[in-house]
Amino acid sequence: MMQMDSGGGGKKKKVGERKKADTRVDFTPMVDMMMLLITFFMLATTLSKPQTMEIALPTKDKGDESQRTLAKASEAVTLYLGAGNKVYYFMGEPDLEKPNFLIATDYSAEGLRKVILEKNRAAVQKALELKDKKIRMLISQEDYDKELSEIKTQDGTPTVIIKPLDNSTYENMVAALDEMLICSVGKYAIANIDENDKKMLKNSNVEF
Repeated sequence: MMQMDSGGGGKKKKVGERKKADTRVDFTPMVDMMMLLITFFMLATTLSKPQTMEIALPTKDKGDESQRTLAKASEAVTLYLGAGNKVYYFMGEPDLEKPNFLIATDYSAEGLRKVILEKNRAAVQKALELKDKKIRMLISQEDYDKELSEIKTQDGTPTVIIKPLDNSTYENMVAALDEMLICSVGKYAIANIDENDKKMLKNSNVEF
């Protein structure tokens, strides 16, 4: 609050002389207001939520076991995350004896993303159409999430198995998981390499 000190003393003032005012600004109310604003924003602001990725595991199918195994194998894509930002992969069933069986690529848009998109093209197209419907507000967020989950896990979509090697990095794992999200892959898992994997890696001259 602003206070005016008239400076009234015993000294006589001349006629026509202006009064000298001593101004002083009281900031106490402003401090109270700032504290109220800080408290308001602390209570009203939404705290940042951690980014998570939903992993949908395949369900148990009914029917002939051998036919189901062949179908799952044909849909499988196995990735080995190696050194130097390299990814080695094969599709379908493994071949333990074939030299240079594994194919090398990287994390670029023309690398791993192109490989996964080619395998998951139908689901990606449906996901884009569904996203367009959501943008045009033709479906609710709840319906969008439900339908997107069904698209990602429908029959015929690939199951990606990610196997990081000892010489890969944490950033490589994050990059691979990002590609799963970008390519609308709903069925994927992270696993350790076994003896068969080591044999294929050796036959393909991949260090691990």
